[in-house]
Amino acid sequence: MKNRKIFWIFIILFCIVILAGFFTIKYVKEKQKNEEIQEYVPEEEITEEQYRQTIVSLFFENKETKELVPEARMIDIKELIDNPYEKLINMLMEGPKNEKLNKLIPENTKVLSINKDGDTLTIDFSNEFLNYDKSSESSKSNLIYSIVNTMTELTEINHVKFLINGEENSDFSDVYVRRENLRIMI
Repeated sequence: MKNRKIFWIFIILFCIVILAGFFTIKYVKEKQKNEEIQEYVPEEEITEEQYRQTIVSLFFENKETKELVPEARMIDIKELIDNPYEKLINMLMEGPKNEKLNKLIPENTKVLSINKDGDTLTIDFSNEFLNYDKSSESSKSNLIYSIVNTMTELTEINHVKFLINGEENSDFSDVYVRRENLRIMI
């Protein structure tokens, strides 16, 4: 009798364990299925304009150290498609957003033309371009490499040549290439 009682208790416990396992597995599978179906919803939708944003580096002079440093700017790629060279020069002429940096292109300077020939970009400036600070040895170099380093950020440009009113000028007669780690101090 006692064996029979133990046998039935064992059978009942076995059935409870089997049923509990079955329902646990079913619950876990159902939960996983619901998690897979849920779609991720970002906190804020990314707009088409945000997809078109790119970062450009413009080079300006640090007011304290007089070193040439890049300033990153977000820009809509549509603004660069038509004439990227003119857009970048205009951004340099507008000056930096960071108040610790100096604008290098002299006031009232106008871009008369920009021409690309192979990997060389020729920029023709008005006479005002010659109004840079001639008292500082680094100001001319920083002016040149502010433009050269900015323009050579574009992969198709490796050299930059300057003209003043359509003619070569003795102050800017070279064809310039990018300078890395430019550290000019006064």
